[in-house]
Amino acid sequence: MAGEPQADCLFCKIVAGEIPATIVRETPTTLAFRDINPQAPTHVLVIPRVHYPDAATLAAGDPGAVVDVLREAGEVAAQEKVDGTGYRIVFNTGPGAGQTVFHAHAHVLGGRDLQRLV
Repeated sequence: MAGEPQADCLFCKIVAGEIPATIVRETPTTLAFRDINPQAPTHVLVIPRVHYPDAATLAAGDPGAVVDVLREAGEVAAQEKVDGTGYRIVFNTGPGAGQTVFHAHAHVLGGRDLQRLV
């Protein structure tokens, strides 16, 4: 069920503390941790603590959680000191877009020229 932890979800397990992650920020509604396969010097994932499979279902089911994720993405960029040079926030939605973990999440990318990153 949307909004409830899923036993087979990697990110739900990270939220529950069952799987380790390099956590950079936490709030009551979000968790931010380093991507294990970084595509830029700064590559942090910001996830809602509630489970929704992608950004579209998160927005439909819990719009406040989307606001929290985006707010935290900006805080991560500031903490990582990429807010002054530029950063990208990416939501991949669906396998055709490269989504591999079906728990809504934002990628915060920065620390290098991103003009050619697609």
